[in-house]
Amino acid sequence: MTSDTSLAFAHPEERARADAPERDRIAVRELVLEADIGAFQAERGVTQRLRFDVVVEVTPLPADLADDVDKILSYDRITEAIEAALSEERLNLLETLAERVAEQLLWQPQAERVFVRIAKLDRGPGTLGVEIVRSHGSTDTRPSDLPHPTILSLGADEVMSPDLPRWLDQLSDTPLVICVGLPSIAVPEAEVAQAQRRIELLALEQQAWVLAGRDKRCVVVGTRTELDWGLRHGQISVWAPSKMVLDAVDGPTGAAGDIIAWFAAEMQASDVITLGIDVPTDLPLRTAL
Repeated sequence: MTSDTSLAFAHPEERARADAPERDRIAVRELVLEADIGAFQAERGVTQRLRFDVVVEVTPLPADLADDVDKILSYDRITEAIEAALSEERLNLLETLAERVAEQLLWQPQAERVFVRIAKLDRGPGTLGVEIVRSHGSTDTRPSDLPHPTILSLGADEVMSPDLPRWLDQLSDTPLVICVGLPSIAVPEAEVAQAQRRIELLALEQQAWVLAGRDKRCVVVGTRTELDWGLRHGQISVWAPSKMVLDAVDGPTGAAGDIIAWFAAEMQASDVITLGIDVPTDLPLRTAL
């Protein structure tokens, strides 16, 4: 068996390494999901197992990675791309499914080249499948299908309101991120502006945890990766602002309302609900639920 023939049957990761051994890559191996897919009548209306092996070659990691999940392409992005491609519509061809997975992944800024192998496990005695390789320029990438969230901003009294569960019930079918204002008690004061900024951001994060402690549906998150995951999976996220604000080149410098307005723009929010806190935004604004 020749080397080329061996690589033809090798895992996509081995093929990627043989072609470009110096590149960084991330891989998901042997992910098995069920789907209604296939061009034959016998395949319609029934689910069959599909096995996914996906390798993404990525830009080199930055020198200042600092163990920061927002600076990498996470494994969740790969599994979410597969799930999104499967959920769009029923497909006849594995080739179409593989193309859509590759398109989703190549939209990610870190992705340079994608290997996608998909196999049907229930169609006969062997394993039937396809494999494609796509890179930037070889396929038309498309915008993310990330929902545009509603931002619910809550003042100190509203965080402790007995109406909180009812508000969340009303918004249960809405992609939602909650932002909070400062607590009602005074925060410590520092003489250095940078230190004071940190203190106020930490006070906002303390309020976020207070809110999460009042309703188990609420999950405190601080990174864009976690926020995007929450929106795709119906999670109610409570934003802890320190990381995104401090990492931003042109981040907000004002009070809590200004921070929330900046965040709503960053998240491309559909609207903002303000309860007990003033948010100076041009987005559609509601002041009651």
